[in-house]
Amino acid sequence: MAERERRMTRPYGGVFVASSQVMDADDIRRALKRMAHEVLEKNHGLDSVVLVGLQTGGVTLAKGLAAELGEIEGLTGDEPAVPLGTLDVAMYRDDIGIRPILPEEVTEIPVDLDGTDVVLVDDVLFTGRTIRAALDALVDFGRPRTVQLAVMVDRGHRELPIRPDYVGKNLPTRRDELVDVSDDAVRIGALEKP
Repeated sequence: MAERERRMTRPYGGVFVASSQVMDADDIRRALKRMAHEVLEKNHGLDSVVLVGLQTGGVTLAKGLAAELGEIEGLTGDEPAVPLGTLDVAMYRDDIGIRPILPEEVTEIPVDLDGTDVVLVDDVLFTGRTIRAALDALVDFGRPRTVQLAVMVDRGHRELPIRPDYVGKNLPTRRDELVDVSDDAVRIGALEKP
């Protein structure tokens, strides 16, 4: 759960308290490397691939995935191996009024998406509603040839028929548990009042 969501989710201002760690930094790095190989294989290279990290949890993972793709392809320098964008879906969600509207983050799509293979990147796939919102938002930036989904954690409990193409870890959870993905770990826990 990204910091922005943590601040705004009930109890407002809650503190995430981990009960267990399921992945460490090395596990995350290995998962990103494996997912990068899968992206290359599925798309027969990177010619038309565009990575789009969902604000806020997917942005860091998209950067990590881009770095792994560059390393596999033998690219050097600071430029990512593929175009790399960010997408905030707050205003496209179908639960406005049910949960607090989060302050907007930066949306930056660096290329026209017409005819591209977009890989949406997020930290945790839960109900599928964020991805549904992302699909609606992408239409504003063009018509991709394909839209694929990469997530670090698929925790189940889907409410919509959405499934990831690339998964770091399948992690069955209880509905009331939270999953926190950071640069150095994936943890399961709960929000508690400070």
